[in-house]
Amino acid sequence: MVVFVMQNISRNLKGVKIARISTVVFFVDTQLHSQISKIVQSGAQVTVVASESCLGREIPGSSYFAVDIPRGVSLLRDFSALIKLYFLFHRSKFNIMHSTTPKAGLLSAIAGFFARIPIRVHTFTGQPWVSLSGPLGWVARNSDKVIGYLSTHCYADSESQREFLISSGIIKESKISVVGAGSLAGVNLSRFNPLRFSQAEKQELRAELGLDNECRVILFVGRICKDKGVCELLDAFEKTLASGVKVELLLVGPVDQGRDDGGSIFFSDLSSREKVHHVGYTNCPEKYMAIADLLCLPSYREGFGTVVIEAAAMGVPTLGTAIYGLTDAVVNGETGALIPPRDSESLANEMIRLVGSPELLTHMGKSAYARCLKYFDSDVVNKQVLEEYVRLMGRQ
Repeated sequence: MVVFVMQNISRNLKGVKIARISTVVFFVDTQLHSQISKIVQSGAQVTVVASESCLGREIPGSSYFAVDIPRGVSLLRDFSALIKLYFLFHRSKFNIMHSTTPKAGLLSAIAGFFARIPIRVHTFTGQPWVSLSGPLGWVARNSDKVIGYLSTHCYADSESQREFLISSGIIKESKISVVGAGSLAGVNLSRFNPLRFSQAEKQELRAELGLDNECRVILFVGRICKDKGVCELLDAFEKTLASGVKVELLLVGPVDQGRDDGGSIFFSDLSSREKVHHVGYTNCPEKYMAIADLLCLPSYREGFGTVVIEAAAMGVPTLGTAIYGLTDAVVNGETGALIPPRDSESLANEMIRLVGSPELLTHMGKSAYARCLKYFDSDVVNKQVLEEYVRLMGRQ
């Protein structure tokens, strides 16, 4: 049956010209690589567009076009990117334009509309304006409205995010849907597989990081910035240490400095803290998940929280915040726990409770793994995206 479905998809998408646009290559490399590879395998002609000069991880069979798309507001660079996108779209005559990330979505929606691309879709993966105020928040919110208006259809990577966008007046209910059970591209279960790492390899990594063998490991994976809840995480971790629990905190991800929304955290905020280890960006987060007991993601905003299901595939439960997106990724009390956002006291109390209950952590980890296996296998999610392309083209 699966083979027949894929043959039908390939027959309908062969030769179809598809542009996938993201603001930065990092997002393509870490979130979309397997999905775009699957689209190429379907026989479609795929062009990837992002800011840097080349992809970090090549996608065989695809082509790449670099456009300088600034993350922040930069009128001259934004206008230049808009013109380049318009001419690319007009010249290439894509059948489908599919954008992700806010700035790429806005510029692609405008350029694609004027270039008359017939199918213009965007996937919302979280709203920066939720944690912004003033003129910057107004611009970001209305940019999402423009995306919704000019796109022929949009997706949210979670049902709760879809409901939030509709209730906030960003987009009409008829123009936005969720693929499958949610997430952007699911999880590669061959890559995020705890059996890949032997006990000896895990012990070697712990020793390399200077982790105490008797300590539980709390893991954070993502951009080190305020809207990921890192300030509350650090505060809660200090309270957990003070309670006498043997625990260490491992931060995996780049320090997101130079932001124009006041969300920067600096290396000095991390380096002097006891039992806090920062390893920076890695293209192999799964090896750190292999030694973790609990993932912590106290974010202010998430479209879904891909790292949650990646950790789940490794058998690691999540302590997160009860915000839209994460309420879809974490089943509270079953695959992890959810606490109010921006509340370091509640975060600390739950952290102490979970880390002090190894049997509960093990049970939650097994439940998280089973749910990930059922709903978020990347092969299943990516097939659903391909089926959406076929549906949008009227070739069901």
